[in-house]
Amino acid sequence: MTGMTSLLQVTYNSRALGGLPTADGGVVASGILYRSDALSTLNEAGLQALSDQRIGTIIDLRTDGERARAADLLPSDGSVRLVPLPVQGGAMDEMVQKLLPSSEDAGLSEDQISALAETVPTLEDLYVAILGSSATQFVELGRAVVAASGSARPGVLFHCTAGKDRTGIAAALLLLVADVSRDEIVEDYTQTGGNLAGGFAESLTALITSLGVPLTPRLKTLATESPASAIEAALDWISSEHGDVTGYLRTGGMTPDEIDGLKRVLRGA
Repeated sequence: MTGMTSLLQVTYNSRALGGLPTADGGVVASGILYRSDALSTLNEAGLQALSDQRIGTIIDLRTDGERARAADLLPSDGSVRLVPLPVQGGAMDEMVQKLLPSSEDAGLSEDQISALAETVPTLEDLYVAILGSSATQFVELGRAVVAASGSARPGVLFHCTAGKDRTGIAAALLLLVADVSRDEIVEDYTQTGGNLAGGFAESLTALITSLGVPLTPRLKTLATESPASAIEAALDWISSEHGDVTGYLRTGGMTPDEIDGLKRVLRGA
């Protein structure tokens, strides 16, 4: 796998998915799939990297509110197409806001607020909920990959805020279509935790505490960590509920022929 964090400035968790091995001895095609955290801090070098990598489509998985608070910085020449595909449930700041006491509950103690913080979902539960409500969005992402494949800039970069949860699920789904092994999918997902460690993770946790919510272990995991158990729970749910990724994508309206076409693009066939 080729990391691109140093190429796409300034991001913390961006990388190319080309070159990952598939179960039958092939590889994911290069120059097609890229994943990232938000692009709101791109500098000139980062904008140039989009061109150098031939990335012509950006899929923004954030909510409308997230995009309004930190819009992607993209080339002004129209060379990159932005496709908003909001996936609900993964916006950390919006989840934390819901924990804040209402005017009627303004007198809650710190212990009571801490107890409220523990009502947020685990990553495992969050991922299953996202999968259950977002098949249509993930299908549209797959279709965008196919649509871009015949263009001069076939690269598709998809992202959320941290590039961890919604982006991690999207990456797993696409890699499943490409027949990448479970171990490789889990390894790609867990790489995020290391990428976010340090300043980026500190900024996310500072956001939580600045709102008056204590940083409980569950909130810290939700905000900054990418344990293997989280993506494994998502993969297990796909298998148990739909048999495989094809069954899951069909619930979002993708036909078997479309899935086969997506697989060919991802495999460079």
